[in-house]
Amino acid sequence: MSMTQISWDAVIVGGGIVGAATLYKLQSRFPSMRILLLEKEQALADHQTGHNSGVIHSGIYYKPGSFKAKNCVTGRRELVAFAKEHGVKHDICGKLIVATTQDELPRLEKIHATGIANGIEGMERITAEQIKEIEPFCEGIAGVRVGCTGIIDFRGATEKMAAIAVSIQPLSKVSLSEAYVSGEQQGDTTTVHTSKGTYTARYVIFCGGLQSDRLARADGAVVKEQIVGFRGDYYDLTEQGKRKVKHLIYPVPDPRFPFLGVHFTRMTDGSIECGPNAVFTFKREGYGKTDFDLKDTMDALAYGGTWKLFLNNMSYGINEYRRAFSKRLFLRTLQRLIPSLTMDDIQPGRAGVRAMLLGTDGNMVDDFRIERRGNHIHVLNAPSPAATAALAIGEEIVTMAVEQMKISG
Repeated sequence: MSMTQISWDAVIVGGGIVGAATLYKLQSRFPSMRILLLEKEQALADHQTGHNSGVIHSGIYYKPGSFKAKNCVTGRRELVAFAKEHGVKHDICGKLIVATTQDELPRLEKIHATGIANGIEGMERITAEQIKEIEPFCEGIAGVRVGCTGIIDFRGATEKMAAIAVSIQPLSKVSLSEAYVSGEQQGDTTTVHTSKGTYTARYVIFCGGLQSDRLARADGAVVKEQIVGFRGDYYDLTEQGKRKVKHLIYPVPDPRFPFLGVHFTRMTDGSIECGPNAVFTFKREGYGKTDFDLKDTMDALAYGGTWKLFLNNMSYGINEYRRAFSKRLFLRTLQRLIPSLTMDDIQPGRAGVRAMLLGTDGNMVDDFRIERRGNHIHVLNAPSPAATAALAIGEEIVTMAVEQMKISG
């Protein structure tokens, strides 16, 4: 193991899209800084970023004035401009949010009002007839069309952000297959130990996603909440099923649950995914239905908030589990929006795991959360739409670093 002392101006832990966006923003602002980005996997974007639904979120669902709402709208516009400028695969195809029952209409109205409050462009209320014009196989009684949303290759965007940063400063480095192990702050420097060596750094920024709470605790931060993983399984439409979906189709979300519901997404490669469900996972980085990790499971089940979440959402959770193992039940959910779908139209696809910061009361911490500890910054909570908002989150982190840690190039 090499124990050479290399001094870096900043070390970023985690090579998902938030880590890469932070690298890109910091390097663009301070071209002379030498920055090391550590990623424990063999590729960037290998966890939440590379396993999400690939949707550029508009910002229509988030509480007006929240960190999430502001960053999603700003980040989306910036992400689309970035994708256009740098040739990242994307398509601003728009999406429909469709109400299928009368009791969903007031919630649809509320979502539309939230969109207006958040300053979202290109929105319109549409009738059942207009839904049919846009998506001939979709059955709904009313909808909202959001024109500014679409799809993107998030892995491609992540890689491009990192590549541009390193082209600005060739002494900066993206190190793959190198895991952060520990770090000690001494005065204004930190000694960083990794699986491959030891470095000194002036600043450390943690963008650890599924591991963010553990990284923060190991760093001495007091974090009462805990990350709990939820796996989302997707189905793909078969060749014959594909003709039934043109763009993105979403249900009206149920406000009692912290997820958007099972939706249809045409991906940048032309495939169409439907999903995800949301089931508690026994492994934070487990993408298989039966994946299990003892430490992850013990951590989650020893935490009171997990049990409160289970109790508060018992029937929902049981239904999600049944649907995870039953293609027929999954299909039934999809048929609410597209009644003509059959068993032959869908086939099992991939899965993703999302990190949710769970409060001791069993409620999800809804907003993004970034905290500072000395010359370290921790991105503690960055659930959906963090990928869409990544450039805006990166900007927030750089601003925080400049103001509070007095970073200057």
